[in-house]
Amino acid sequence: MSMISSQADFSDTAIVVVAAGRGIRIGPGIPKQYRMLCGRPLLAIALDNLAKAAPGAALLPVIDPAALELYRSSLASISAATSASLLPPTFGGASRQDSARLGLECLSAQNAGINIVLIHDSARPFVSFTLINDAIEAARKSGAAIPGIAVADTIKLIDRQNLVEATPDRARLRAVQTPQAFRLQLVLDAHRKACAAGVGDLTDDAAVVEWAGHCVHLFAGDPDNFKVTTMDDFLRAEARLLGEHPDIRTGQGFDVHAFCAGDHVCLGGVRIPHDFALAGHSDADVLSHAVADALYGAVADGDIGAHFPPADPQWRGAPSQIFLRHAARGVRERGGLIAHVDATLICEAPKIAPHRDAIRARLAEILGVTIDRVAVKATTSERLGFTGRREGIAAMATATIRLPLRLD
Repeated sequence: MSMISSQADFSDTAIVVVAAGRGIRIGPGIPKQYRMLCGRPLLAIALDNLAKAAPGAALLPVIDPAALELYRSSLASISAATSASLLPPTFGGASRQDSARLGLECLSAQNAGINIVLIHDSARPFVSFTLINDAIEAARKSGAAIPGIAVADTIKLIDRQNLVEATPDRARLRAVQTPQAFRLQLVLDAHRKACAAGVGDLTDDAAVVEWAGHCVHLFAGDPDNFKVTTMDDFLRAEARLLGEHPDIRTGQGFDVHAFCAGDHVCLGGVRIPHDFALAGHSDADVLSHAVADALYGAVADGDIGAHFPPADPQWRGAPSQIFLRHAARGVRERGGLIAHVDATLICEAPKIAPHRDAIRARLAEILGVTIDRVAVKATTSERLGFTGRREGIAAMATATIRLPLRLD
C-alpha cells in the first residue's frame, strides 16, 4: 500500500460501502462479504483498508437488514481507527442501484458537511491510498470520476444465438472499478431522477450519472483492486493476504488462579457451574488470560498486567473478554492476522470436554476469527501439585500471528 501523504485531507469525504448483496455467484452459504479470508470477514478487511487509505473520511456501510447480526459480528475484527470512522449502517434495497441511492440519501440526511462521496463495493478489499486520492482529486475537478483498467483481451459483441455482431476497438475499452467518486449532490440528484423515472437496471453509479446527462471522467484504475466474485477470486485474495503478511510470529501465555468460594468458573468467556469459583482481581478467567498474554507476546507488547494493572480498581471483577479483545486488537493495529490459537487447561475439575466447543466458539467470537483457528484442550496433572490437589486451575496458550514486513 502506498505511503499516506500528510497533506491529504479527507474531512469532507464519505465512502458509501455497498454490502447489501447476496453474492450468489460464489456458491451456497452466507453472503460473500461476510465469508472469511485468512480468518477475517471480507467486509472487515475492506473497511480496514478503506480507513487506512482515507484517514478521516466517514465510512457508511449499506447492508441487508437480514444480515444485521452477520454485520455486527464482522466488526469484532476491525481496527480502532476503522471503528472511529464508521457510521451506523443503513439498509439497502432490492438492487445495487437502490442500495447506493439509499446510502446517498442517508448521507445527505445527516448534513455533515460532506462534499465528495465515494461509492465502493465491499467485495473489493484491496483499495489503496493512491487510488482513493486519485478518485477524490478527479471528482473535485470534474464532479464525476471512475477508475478504469485497459482491456487486454479482444472483446466481441454477440447476439442471442451466440453469433458475433461486432468487435469493438479495445483501445477505447476500459474495465471499470470502484470506488467511483462524485460530488454528493450531483450523484444523489442523478439517482433520485433515475428512481423517479423507474430506471433501476443500471449496473454502476457512473451509468446512473451518465443517464442523467452528466459527463464522467475516467482515471487510471489499479489491477490489484480486483473484485472477489468467484471461489477462484477468494483463493487469489487469500494468497495475496498471506503474501502481505510474511512475518510469522509465535507467543506463549501461562496463568494460574486459585479456587475460592463460589458456584461457577469462567473459562474462555463461558460460565461453567462448579463447586468453587476462581479468585482474581477481574473475573479470574484463567484461559482468557493465558490466550491474551500469548497474543501480547507475539507482538512483544508486555502482558495483561502492563495494560490492565491489577492494582487499578476499575478492573475489579471486569470480564476478561475486555483484555482478550484488547490483545487481539493490538495484533490488528500492527496490520497483523491471528492465524491460530492453541490453549490447554490443567485441572482435575470441572470437566472441560462437555464445554469445549462452546469455549472455542466464544474465544473465536471475541478474537474475531473462525472457530477452526481456535483449539482448546484439557488435561489433569495426575493428582500431582496444586492442580492435582484441586486448589486451582492453570492454563497455557500459544498464539501464532502473521505480520506485514516493517520497512522502518
